Amino acid sequence: MDIRPIFTALRRHKTAAALIVIEVALSCAIICNALFLINGRLERMDRVSGLAEKEIVRVQLAGIGRDDNAEALTKADLAALRALPGVKAASVTNQVAFNNSSWNSGVRLNQQQTHQNLNATVYMADDQFLDTLGLNLVAGRKFNSDEFLEWETLNKPDTPGTIPSAIITRSMANALYPDGSALGKTFYSWGDEPIKIIGIVEHLVRPSEQGGPTAYEYSMMFPIRVPFNMGGHFLIRTDPERRAEVLKAAVDVLQKNSPNRIILEQDTIEEMRNDFYRQDRSMAWLLVAVCVALLIVTALGIVGLASFWVQQRSKQIGVRRALGATRRQILHYFQTENFLLASLGIVIGMALAYGINQVLMGKYELARLPLYYLPVGAVLLWLLGQISVLGPAMRAASVPPAVATRSA
Repeated sequence: MDIRPIFTALRRHKTAAALIVIEVALSCAIICNALFLINGRLERMDRVSGLAEKEIVRVQLAGIGRDDNAEALTKADLAALRALPGVKAASVTNQVAFNNSSWNSGVRLNQQQTHQNLNATVYMADDQFLDTLGLNLVAGRKFNSDEFLEWETLNKPDTPGTIPSAIITRSMANALYPDGSALGKTFYSWGDEPIKIIGIVEHLVRPSEQGGPTAYEYSMMFPIRVPFNMGGHFLIRTDPERRAEVLKAAVDVLQKNSPNRIILEQDTIEEMRNDFYRQDRSMAWLLVAVCVALLIVTALGIVGLASFWVQQRSKQIGVRRALGATRRQILHYFQTENFLLASLGIVIGMALAYGINQVLMGKYELARLPLYYLPVGAVLLWLLGQISVLGPAMRAASVPPAVATRSA
């Protein structure tokens, strides 16, 4: 098709054409970045936790006043919980995933370092901790019975406070020892004595977002039995269909063991995850709404302009039809015209998308926009333009030559 008549017609309607180009450019720039942000939120929500999320329930409690017998009471609690029908394993720990509160510690590879190699979260694990969470041990072994320390004993003034061993995540192991296996190696974290790495699990998330996305799985487990008043997180693993039943029974048992305690939370790990990512989910839906609104506004602008031009060009259409132009040729004329305007807007929009991303990178530490988002946005707007102009173009193609000529 000869596109010279299209350029001639566009020069006579510069303002309207410029408005469509600007609208497409802004839509392209915003949609490319919005799609990138949506994908980032979805990836963040889909991150692997390492936990058997569908099988774990949590009861968090706190004591009323001082309890000098917390250690013995915690042992009684665990014995009662593990005896409940349907319970596979039960553990008490200082913290739990999908919680904004966390225990963290710097990690060094040698005692003389003045700076830390990384910052990791600390889970205090008893003998059923790995089984309760459903962690996948990919190297090494679990803690031996003679490695466990009691929190009360560990914090007495006359004890050395040495942690004999640790189990860490594969992500943390790779960060500490990128050139070889971390198994059997040591690091320094609590105190001046080295801590030996005796096991590596595939995944275990930090409770919070401290350290950013790269440190999401910098987690380590120490063989320390904590009493209920050190965080108060009782974790119980059961079959997914028995979670409600086991959770209710666990609450009853804990309240029966000691009435001088308050139940703070009782939920499943799935519910904790959903609550933890609630803002991400809301942001993703908000960005989807923005994209849809932009596409609707852009489509309406294209439809309105195309309809206006069809009305204004009735004589031109009639003359072309009288000279032998077919309906298909008239249809292609308007589609080509829209494609050219959309293409110019998309080129400008791609440059704007890159510029907006640079601003977001500088102010909000956002990652660089991958280049493949640009053609995705371009194809989306090209399709939108062709679909939007189709109705007006078909009306133009259906105008009879005689009627178009009389309307002049």
